[in-house]
Amino acid sequence: MTKITRPSLALSAAIILTGGMATAQTTLSLLIDNGPATVSVFEALTAAYTAQNPDITFDIETRLGGAVGDNQLKTRLATGEMNDIFLYNSGSLMQALNPTRTLVDLTDLPNQENVIDSFKTVVEADGKLFGVPILTAMGGGILYNIPLYEELGLSVPKTWDEFMANNAAVLAAGRVPVAQTYGTGATWTSQLFVLADFFNVLAEVPDFAVRYTNNEAKYATTPAAMRGFQYLQDVHEAGFLNPDFGSATFEDGLRMVALGEAAHYPMLSFAIGTIGETYPDHVMDVGFFAQPGPSADSNGLTVWMPAALYIPTTSNNIDEARDFLNWIATVEACDIQTAAIGATGPYLIEGCTLPEDVNNVVADMLPYFQTEGANAPALEFLSPVKGPAMEQITVEVGSGIRDAASAAALYDEDVRKQAQQLGLPNW
Repeated sequence: MTKITRPSLALSAAIILTGGMATAQTTLSLLIDNGPATVSVFEALTAAYTAQNPDITFDIETRLGGAVGDNQLKTRLATGEMNDIFLYNSGSLMQALNPTRTLVDLTDLPNQENVIDSFKTVVEADGKLFGVPILTAMGGGILYNIPLYEELGLSVPKTWDEFMANNAAVLAAGRVPVAQTYGTGATWTSQLFVLADFFNVLAEVPDFAVRYTNNEAKYATTPAAMRGFQYLQDVHEAGFLNPDFGSATFEDGLRMVALGEAAHYPMLSFAIGTIGETYPDHVMDVGFFAQPGPSADSNGLTVWMPAALYIPTTSNNIDEARDFLNWIATVEACDIQTAAIGATGPYLIEGCTLPEDVNNVVADMLPYFQTEGANAPALEFLSPVKGPAMEQITVEVGSGIRDAASAAALYDEDVRKQAQQLGLPNW
């Protein structure tokens, strides 16, 4: 893991002289993921906060994404060695942390009244709230290179058949149709074709989330749900992937779609923030569309709620950490995030707005939020059940090691184990 200390000398019990008076200084340690955009956001937020609160300093530590970083985080939480504040998913993955035992209750934070109700449902357990939203809501779909589309005369696809036809045209032009990134720390990206297809699943099976949670519906026996695994198999078998997909990283995927080395990169919309950081001259070259499904008439966007900031019960600085999280739920904090990495989607804090000159990814995503019935939450926000091995399984499918049918069956078994650990009925 990497540490980024602000200011450069962080001492948890340091004494500083302010205006001739000795003031006790507290250092809050933060654990965040290592994405460049995330790091930039937290550097900006902590700098602004310390300017207003000189008795607080921050020690920012980064972790890998994917299963490796997830296991590191859970190990720290289980052993009582977690940082004062940590960034993590909301929804089912938050539930798997056993929040009523491991996390500080944040229900009575004054600025919880600023948090939009739809977000509160994904950080709630036993009637209590355990997180505060950070960054923006995200869409799951396909990033695409606009100049390449224009060069080849392609239109944004609304169906999977149209998407595959576009891929074929890209390949015929000697370019990479679909970037995939299964390298170290990036295995989580392999899940997008499955997870981002959930709007299309609901369009065919509206009660899937409820039946899935009750152990009445399976991926392997629900054709609409298994289709995401089939999409992974299809793009691999068609030869549409970059040759180095097995070792390519998340950063490689963003480079490929930003520079036109690849036409498409299945991804969450938040990634445009990193593109803006690393390829500012090409940020407007990248667009976004919802994952196409069987029907253009029912195409829509699968939405991810933002991650949240949490405080472990083992923190020695709970009061100071609560004050920082209370400040995060303000318009001021939203504006700092936008200034740091640009607009990446809608905030879940009342009063937070987006600038008029948003990038193309956000502009392409907003109509799905503005049109009734054009978006739906990802499955992990409608059900507490999410198997931890999905990214390993989707890597196998995307690599041609496993077929879609056996992958769906294997994931159903992974889900069964996780549901039993959560103590869900009917499992």
